[in-house]
Amino acid sequence: MRPFLFRLFAAVALSAPTACATTAASQTEVGRLEAEVRTLRASQASLMERLERLESRDAVSRARAVAPAPAASPSAAASAKPDAASPEKGEALGMAPAELTVVRLKPKKEPAPRINTAVAVVEPDTDQMEMFISPAEGSSGTGSVTGSMTGSGTPARMSMEPPEKDPDILDAEYERAVAMLRTGNVEGGVETLTRFASENPRHPRADNALYFSGLGQMGLKDAAGAAKTFEKLIKNYPAGDAVQDGMLRLAECRVRLNQAVDARALYTRVVTQFPGTAAATQAEQRLAALSP
Repeated sequence: MRPFLFRLFAAVALSAPTACATTAASQTEVGRLEAEVRTLRASQASLMERLERLESRDAVSRARAVAPAPAASPSAAASAKPDAASPEKGEALGMAPAELTVVRLKPKKEPAPRINTAVAVVEPDTDQMEMFISPAEGSSGTGSVTGSMTGSGTPARMSMEPPEKDPDILDAEYERAVAMLRTGNVEGGVETLTRFASENPRHPRADNALYFSGLGQMGLKDAAGAAKTFEKLIKNYPAGDAVQDGMLRLAECRVRLNQAVDARALYTRVVTQFPGTAAATQAEQRLAALSP
C-alpha cells in the first residue's frame, strides 16, 4: 500500500506545475486579444467620425450649388472676384476655375518724329575773337594773330604755341644750371635757372629751379631779389616739394632785410602748416632765436 501512495503523491506533484503554466499562458493570450479588440474599436470610431464630417461637407456643397446666390453690393462683388478666380477655392467648393482670355495689345507702328539736325555754320566775328586772344608779352596787343590777310580782312592763320621741348633736353638743361652754381658760376646758374622756370612753368622741376635760383641770389648778397624769387615759388607752387624750404629761406631773407616781424610770421606758418616735419623743427629753433 505504501509504494502505491508514494507513486500517487509523486504523480500529483509532477502535474501541478504543468497546470499552472497552462493557466498563465491562457491569461496572456486573452489579454492580447482584448487589447486588439480595443484598438479595432478605436479605429472604427475614428473612421465613423471622419465619414460623418465628409457627409456634412458634401451636403453643404450641394446646398450651395442648388440655392440661388444672394444679391451682393458692388464692393462685395469686387472683393469676391479674386476668391472665385482662385483655382484652389473653386475646387474646394466643387466649382470649375474660370478661364481668362489673354488680350495682347500691339503698339502702333508709327515712325518717330524726325529732328532737324542741320545746323548752319557761322564764322565768328573777328572783333569777338580778339576778345579771347591774349596779346603776347612785348607786343602791341595784336601779336597773337599773324600771317597773311585775306581779301576780306580776316586773318588767314593764327600763330601756334611753340612746340614743347624734349623732356630729356630740359632735364639736361636743369642739371647744367645747377652744376653752374656748384662750380662757382653763380650768376650764370641763377640766370639759367630763372629762365628755365619762366619758359617751362609746368615742368616737374620748375619749383626747384626757382628755389636754387633764390639760393644763388642769397649767395650773391641779393636778399631782396632772393625774397622775390622765393615769394614766386610759394605763390606758384604751393603743393611743390620745395615750398617748405622756400618759406624758411624767405624768412631768412626777411631777417637779413631787418624785417623780423615778417620772419616770425613765416616761421610760425611753417610750424602750423607742416607740423612734425624737419622744416617745422628748424622754424621752431629759429623762432626761439628771434624771440626778444
